[in-house]
Amino acid sequence: MKTRPVGILGTGSYVPERVLSNHDLEKMVDTSDEWIFTRTGMRERRIAAPEQATSDLCIAAGRRALEDAGVLPESIDLIIVATVTPDQHVPGTACFVQKALGCREAMALDINAACPGFVTALTLGTAMVESGRSERALVIGGECMSRIANYEDRSSCILFGDGAGAVVLSPDAPRGRILESFLGADGTGVETMYIRAGGSRKPLTHELLDARENKLVIKGNETYKFAVEKFRELVERQMRQHALKVDDFGLVVPHQVNYRIIESALRKLDFPEERIFMNLEKYGNTSGASVGIALDEARRAGRLLEDKYVSLLAFGAGLTWGSVLLRW
Repeated sequence: MKTRPVGILGTGSYVPERVLSNHDLEKMVDTSDEWIFTRTGMRERRIAAPEQATSDLCIAAGRRALEDAGVLPESIDLIIVATVTPDQHVPGTACFVQKALGCREAMALDINAACPGFVTALTLGTAMVESGRSERALVIGGECMSRIANYEDRSSCILFGDGAGAVVLSPDAPRGRILESFLGADGTGVETMYIRAGGSRKPLTHELLDARENKLVIKGNETYKFAVEKFRELVERQMRQHALKVDDFGLVVPHQVNYRIIESALRKLDFPEERIFMNLEKYGNTSGASVGIALDEARRAGRLLEDKYVSLLAFGAGLTWGSVLLRW
């Protein structure tokens, strides 16, 4: 089937106002600023207000992406929201976003792909626009990770923050041409990161809530090994597929998971750190939102260089992973 080029017409992001610093966490669990920073590279993260839901963060990021693209909401015919923290089970979070933004004719759907959520949604949105089934798509990754973090577990609660990142995809975009996407999963890793209760297998009960089985569990050592190896594999695949060298990349925008993971992968790849965009010191791990937020910040900071390649990478629960290669 003949396809058409697809590029990024605009970007946007939003993070809540409340800051949860490492010093704040010292008062909540047995930890310290030094312990957290040396192991993760994180200093603070943003936390949604009690009255904010994931859709509120997505709406703000989506609105900024539409403004940046210079298009009317009515011109959007597809909205994809990637999240593991939806407002509610039914309807999808994307429907709340569609209503609030006024994208009256847009198809709206959610996907759950964990931390690669934004990259996965970007891949699906690109395919729809490439094929002509959509003319203009709004892709958003948004999370309220603070709602599922276990603030009694010092090893995991320090990691997560809330936020949303968005892009507008269009065949007439003058920049950000999407060249390739690659997604994968390994279901044998379902026990690496999970929430036991709240679905059809274990509907919530008072007993399960008391046992905090509605909160996220992470097996740190297994996650670390997987993330380092997958980061390297995804970049090497892009280089091999497109005959690229390190100097061809203007920027790599990875999932903001952990500085030590990113640093380890860089050593294996021989990539200079200045070509990696990181904002996890400010926001922590925002799961499916992290790549979208980082991409928007990188663009607004002038870090996306003309005619250079940009690599977007993510990996997470499932186990799942994904990459997108674009040329700015």
